[in-house]
Amino acid sequence: MGIKRRSNPVVEQDGAGGGAEDLCCREDPAAAGGCGVWLGAEAAARGGNGARRFVSQRVLVESDVTAGIATIKFKNPPVNSLSLEFLTEFIICLEKLENDKTYRGLILTSDCPGIFSAGLDLREMCGKNLAHYAEYWRAIQETWLKLYLSNMVLVAAINGASPAGGCLMALSSDYRVLADNPRYRIGLNETLLGIVAPFWFKDVLVNTIGHRAAEHALQLGLLFQPTEALQVGMVDQVVPEDQVQSTALSVMTEWLAIPVLRFLSECLRKIGNDPTVSATSFSLDHARQLTKSMMRKATADNLIKQREADIQNFVSFVSRDSIQKSLQVYLEKLKQKKH
Repeated sequence: MGIKRRSNPVVEQDGAGGGAEDLCCREDPAAAGGCGVWLGAEAAARGGNGARRFVSQRVLVESDVTAGIATIKFKNPPVNSLSLEFLTEFIICLEKLENDKTYRGLILTSDCPGIFSAGLDLREMCGKNLAHYAEYWRAIQETWLKLYLSNMVLVAAINGASPAGGCLMALSSDYRVLADNPRYRIGLNETLLGIVAPFWFKDVLVNTIGHRAAEHALQLGLLFQPTEALQVGMVDQVVPEDQVQSTALSVMTEWLAIPVLRFLSECLRKIGNDPTVSATSFSLDHARQLTKSMMRKATADNLIKQREADIQNFVSFVSRDSIQKSLQVYLEKLKQKKH
């Protein structure tokens, strides 16, 4: 079961020059006169250089049709918290890119300086009713499943701090590039807030850094500085802050280029021998996608087979009086820091 979609009014803007288009992520194609968001061949047919931007209130998508690469930028200031509204918009944009076979690669990054994502929005977990807690946790599950099982190559360009749920989004990628700034820490620090990391958070961390290191990190709620994150294997590269995006793009190009020459040779051979076979009958990434699925399916299935029980466990836990009081105290401290 997917998440409940919330409607957000958006405004479509015409791009300026060079064939660039600014388009909104729309939740209902009918709301846009049946056309929805233009992606892939539909937009390319309109001409231009293939560069386009898709704008929603909390998510910015920049895409390059020619390269087959899209970039999702989180823009939910001040700290890109994973609010229900943000998650809904993010999932919609991700689904549109996933369903449009034009895009083979996706870069995840932040539009907010100094922060990749602060993780779960504690305001969604405090002072609400049980139905809201269930809806929120279902959205968290859905976001992770769609990221973790995406057929696209996912590269996280981590240009800011990435605790808790922000770390989970980064860990769900295929490759992680972190800015070399000691303030940009990454890790699953739930225990510091009196919260137990869900089993599927744990599974992803174990898969990434190993059981002993994950056990140590989870119990202590460790947040790793860039050099530490690289050493433990939580990220794949640490680069100067001004090189994060270019490095992510370079890595993406490398990942996408691996099967291309062999694919094109085989494709041309088959098309030449059989005029009924077209290039669109083939997938550049078929072998890589199957390999990714083989490596990740068991971890994802572990959640899928017990999603409802996981939701009920979360609702039961977060609705406890002791947890609600702890969250209220923490949120109040955050308010005081702002003033």
